[in-house]
Amino acid sequence: MSTMAATTSARATGMSKDEKFVIFASSLGTVFEWYDFYLYATLAPFFAALFFPPGNDTAALLSAFATYAAGFLVRPFGAIIFGRIGDLVGRKYTFLVTIMVMGGATFLVGLLPTFQTIGWAAPFLLVALRLAQGLALGGEYGGAATYVAEHARPHERGYATSYIQTTATLGFFLALLVIGLSRIYMDAKMFAEWGWRIPFWISLVLLVFSVYIRLRLNESPIFAKMKEEGKGSKAPLTESFLHYPNNKYVLLALLGATAGQGVVWYTGQFYALFFLTITLKLDYVSAYSLIALSLVIGTPFFIVFGWLSDRIGRLKIILAGCLIAAITFFPLFKGLTHYVNPDLEAFAEKNPITVSADQATCNFHIFVGPWSNFTPCDRAQDFLTKSGLSFKIVSVPGSKSVDMSIGSTKVEGWDNAKWTAALKTAGYSATADKAKINWFMAELILVIMVIYVTMVYGPIAAFLVEMFPTKIRYTSMSLPYHIGNGWFGGMLPLLATAIVAATGDIYAGLWYPIGVAVMTLVVGLVFLRDTKGVDITTGSGVSIQKA
Repeated sequence: MSTMAATTSARATGMSKDEKFVIFASSLGTVFEWYDFYLYATLAPFFAALFFPPGNDTAALLSAFATYAAGFLVRPFGAIIFGRIGDLVGRKYTFLVTIMVMGGATFLVGLLPTFQTIGWAAPFLLVALRLAQGLALGGEYGGAATYVAEHARPHERGYATSYIQTTATLGFFLALLVIGLSRIYMDAKMFAEWGWRIPFWISLVLLVFSVYIRLRLNESPIFAKMKEEGKGSKAPLTESFLHYPNNKYVLLALLGATAGQGVVWYTGQFYALFFLTITLKLDYVSAYSLIALSLVIGTPFFIVFGWLSDRIGRLKIILAGCLIAAITFFPLFKGLTHYVNPDLEAFAEKNPITVSADQATCNFHIFVGPWSNFTPCDRAQDFLTKSGLSFKIVSVPGSKSVDMSIGSTKVEGWDNAKWTAALKTAGYSATADKAKINWFMAELILVIMVIYVTMVYGPIAAFLVEMFPTKIRYTSMSLPYHIGNGWFGGMLPLLATAIVAATGDIYAGLWYPIGVAVMTLVVGLVFLRDTKGVDITTGSGVSIQKA
């Protein structure tokens, strides 16, 4: 395939065959890489029972989410490592390496023995593979987005890069599809024993196909021209993060764009899925189906908002998405409860629950290890949290007993059987009644949240690419993107679940994404300017910010 220097000129209409292939090849590989990364995220509640010790389901779930978050926490380091290579060596070479690391690590997860087989080595090996995945993804996205943007015509940059923005959602959809099919065609016992490994094994096939496609690509024309002219950076890390004003705008891009984008994205897709299955007690197949359908309906809007950003600007669409999400998350999640599990909603309204205990005996478990010691208070709060029930915590200093009050009924002392019987007597159901689900309204709410995702995520690649000069673009854009998505967004399931467990309020975890979204709205409005129209061959959005 020929190098497409001509694509940087503003031709009137229609993409060439080469331009379409660049978008297809870059996007396809990135879809598969997101598929690999999100398999774990989708199966995190299931893995809690496989790779962590029994005894406290909520603590094990938090451990699974902590391991899930580890892959996100390491992504900025992958951005630094592979961003530097991408700015020194080239975009194509770098995202070939990242996809091989990702595919290999994912395949190995499918071979990993469980806690029952090898004990504590299982979670430690799982964390190591998650770290490898996170490093790879830290280099993948920036390479793909930069590569496509540097091929795109100036007046279509938002539209062209929006196809890359669909890949995370499509990868998530593909993960849901493969897992859903596995669960449909296997009984629960078979899936628990070995069937869960199949989606990870499939990643090896996707890896081979992705590498074959990407080997047919040439280097970015803008990068190739820069290298020919000897204008490349010899120290992209130094120039990105230690030279003013570029380092200032790396920080502002994080706080004023990607942090809010990250939490809106992970709330609308992952936290919504966990809320359906863990809190609302909807069965996995139904929850996967609802989320998958919302992704299918919502995905075209990535393209819509990418296209729109070429006309009205990138930043205002991103900030509008943060604002709307912050205002509506509480009513939307309460709406999910109302339409998916009305029995749970009615039970909570009629039966306020109080837990009385000496709070000095209640521990806060983020990650389970050999050091963990579960007290009766821990087990009692775990019991109610995993039941999807809100409860008040009343501290009784010096008390030796952990008591529960359900309405006017009091159960003295923690006892799983007694507390289960008391909830059942009060009318609690451990599963959502599918006959009472308002499927249309539940799906509508999920689609609305995916639309928020497309608003904040569709234009973000074009905005970040345009912010920074070619010689340090890969490095500079990758770090704020992966801190925003990897740290602010990736930590959301862990932090939100921990907040729920600590407060006893099933909705309290939403304060985290709302707070971050509002911060991004304020910083973006005050300190950032739009980048639409920047000539990325000769300049960058940093000069616009200074104007």
